[in-house]
Amino acid sequence: MKVLIVDDDATYRRLLTTILVTKGHQVVDAPDGHTAWEMMQQEPFQFVITDWMMPAMDGPELIQRIRDANFPSYTYIILLTARNARDDVVDGLEAGADDYLTKPFDLGELRARVSIGERILNLETRLREALEREQVLSTHDGLTGMLNRRAICECATTELLRGGRDGKPVSLVMIDVDHFKTVNDAYGHLIGDQALCLVSNLLNKGIRGYDWAGRWGGEEFLLVLPGADMKEAGQIAERLRQGISTAQLPLADGGQIQLQASFGVATFCSDYDPSFDLLIRQADEALYCAKNRGRNQVCLFNEDDQGCGQES
Repeated sequence: MKVLIVDDDATYRRLLTTILVTKGHQVVDAPDGHTAWEMMQQEPFQFVITDWMMPAMDGPELIQRIRDANFPSYTYIILLTARNARDDVVDGLEAGADDYLTKPFDLGELRARVSIGERILNLETRLREALEREQVLSTHDGLTGMLNRRAICECATTELLRGGRDGKPVSLVMIDVDHFKTVNDAYGHLIGDQALCLVSNLLNKGIRGYDWAGRWGGEEFLLVLPGADMKEAGQIAERLRQGISTAQLPLADGGQIQLQASFGVATFCSDYDPSFDLLIRQADEALYCAKNRGRNQVCLFNEDDQGCGQES
């Protein structure tokens, strides 16, 4: 663990450094609170041991700034001081210190209090990682790792609102893997899952850096293409279609499965209010047109043609 020691007394800094390095920590020191605060802004430390009385900025002020900064991870702080009155202890803890040690301190007690801080930080790290995993699980599909249906809907709604505000187009592309039931029936669901993962990887690699891709459900996927008009969205969809149709899923017996997919494209234009429900219905209608026309193709929604627009 990387520890920041803050003390205007060089002797104490050397003593603390020796103790912590012996315990396997990496140590950085600062001679006052002002220097320490500048260092914290460059690289937030998870563990800080600071003296109370220092020039430029004292320990409690440094602690308060660290607490107010709202760094990504928690900072555990031990406050060192020669002041040992009860009110001083209370003031130090109320400033935001996690623990308090009176100078001159017992080396064994210091080691024990540092160990307590380590355990608390390790617990905080595990908790944060667990929350991050839960966040990923709540927004991503468990099989493909793509955004799940709820998350891709939220992205689409946000992009449509932005497009309506900025007067820029937004396109949705609905994708369905052709004859996917045949793959499951012939090779089993495990191979079917591998096929879906292959398609999702191709989609993620083929879209632009600011596009969104998600699993709509089953063998269906949805793309959100901000700033793309119907023509550009059709070109993107056609490039992705070709990528899927030329990709092959290898089998354990040396064989391969050739996949294909149908695409339906719909575009929001700024001359009417953005509606996700309307646009997704249009993309779905265009997808059905692609299916009805023989699959493995891209169809663009055309309202004048009752959804059966031209091929891309």
